[in-house]
Amino acid sequence: MFDLVPFGKRRDDAFGVLARSLNDVFNDDFFAPIKSSTMSFRTDIRESEQAYLIEAELPGFKKEEIDIDFTNPYLTIKAVRKEDNTEENNEHQIVRRERRYGEYVRRFYVQDIEEEGIRASLKDGMLMLEVPKRNKTQGKRIEIQDSES
Repeated sequence: MFDLVPFGKRRDDAFGVLARSLNDVFNDDFFAPIKSSTMSFRTDIRESEQAYLIEAELPGFKKEEIDIDFTNPYLTIKAVRKEDNTEENNEHQIVRRERRYGEYVRRFYVQDIEEEGIRASLKDGMLMLEVPKRNKTQGKRIEIQDSES
């Protein structure tokens, strides 16, 4: 009559199947192609009298994957991640293959900096940049002379 399955059990199975299928869709990076290929990362910026100090979170990146460029007046930090994971069975047939590509970019507008003095280091996923300020020349006060006519 009702397939001899208790009513509550049938509903649970149907709901469970639906929940599992939706969970599979949303847990997989289904929306990755729709998202922008350029992403951002967190930074902290401090300013002292001599320099700007920039700390950028880039966990898992090697220094070869990070590019820092200064084209006046913009300082750009770009990190590119390329992953290719392949799993093969005993007969060397591909069972699963996943590829992932991501580009993380931050651009900062900076003025009056010493381009040659920029220093960068990477440790434990933290990129540290020291961007020295250009020494501003002290203005000279000019006094107005009394004019004698």
